[in-house]
Amino acid sequence: MSTLITRIGELMTVDDEDRVLRDAAVVIDGDRIVWIGSASAAPAADERVDADGRALLPGWVDSHTHLVFDGDRAAEFEARMAGQSYAAGGIAVTRDATREASDDRLTALLAARIREARAQGTTWIETKTGYGLDIASEVRSARIAAAAADDATFLGAHLVPAGRDADDYVREVCGPMLAAVRPYVSWADVFCERGAFTPEQSREVLLAARAAGLGLRVHGNQLGHGEGILLAVELGAASVDHCNFVSDADLDALAGGSTVATVLPACDLSTRAPLAPARRLLDAGVEVAIASNGNPGTSYTTSMPFCVATAVLQMGLSVAEAVRAATRGGAIALGRASGDGSVGSIAVGHRADLHLLDAPSATHLAYRPGMPLTAGVWKDGRRVAAPLVAR
Repeated sequence: MSTLITRIGELMTVDDEDRVLRDAAVVIDGDRIVWIGSASAAPAADERVDADGRALLPGWVDSHTHLVFDGDRAAEFEARMAGQSYAAGGIAVTRDATREASDDRLTALLAARIREARAQGTTWIETKTGYGLDIASEVRSARIAAAAADDATFLGAHLVPAGRDADDYVREVCGPMLAAVRPYVSWADVFCERGAFTPEQSREVLLAARAAGLGLRVHGNQLGHGEGILLAVELGAASVDHCNFVSDADLDALAGGSTVATVLPACDLSTRAPLAPARRLLDAGVEVAIASNGNPGTSYTTSMPFCVATAVLQMGLSVAEAVRAATRGGAIALGRASGDGSVGSIAVGHRADLHLLDAPSATHLAYRPGMPLTAGVWKDGRRVAAPLVAR
């Protein structure tokens, strides 16, 4: 089944050529993009969708979420808005609620959150474990994540459970816990931060994960200057996420390496943290991704449009830079930006993951922040959310 999307007012390819096409068209066949060009030269297809001058983007690639959870932390949020500082320990509240939830409930909650993200244009989602923090609970979270999300990450090293010796817990994470979750995940992550895991403990976790054949990710430099960024670059992690506190040495390391700096604007607002220096990172030549960090404690949203608008309005990025970071940047952070079935770009041979805006250009994402601008979403060539609406 082929589909022609035609009369596209603005098509942002976000590909190697970074083209912006006017009065354009795209042809989908099955789950892939097979043709891109001028609407006047478009070939016939089984189905025709008239974009009526709307803008078409790659679907958002949300490369950092924590969506397998139960429970509510609104009271913690309210206290933080009243002046209480964020600390990593609040994770334990979600851990307890998640452990108590049934498999069916966690599966349904995750599915609902993914549908919510899809409705706003997100077509590729990574999500993590980390709200179980014992072997059985982490395996369950990994299994549920792998069945619903596009990429699953092991985050047993999210917090040291109360009453556990930190080094003993790290040994468990690196040994039986890692072995048990390994069939379900492609990545491993660690919260290298005060109140969570030291650089030495983080290194142990990452080396064990690498030996098990997993890709590496790091939560780093969120609460202050630390060694998370340098450790991520040294070990060749695909991404280091948060990056609120970046020293000159951190910047030089990122610029000289292949690790993506993933910024989490919604989290920065929710924790009243200094905004990650996305502008400074880009100016230094660092690859930047934008992700939602959807989680119940510090960023209870799956709205990538909100994150993109925040990056433009408060982080100093241009619309084009923010769109790239939220699409191709996220794909690079997940190792999905090249090869067969790539995501994050509109190019022949890439997955047909597309986001049609009810607006003439991507500029409206920041020009009209908070407005429901998604007119259509295709995932693997199939329309999955937000059918076309009349103007």
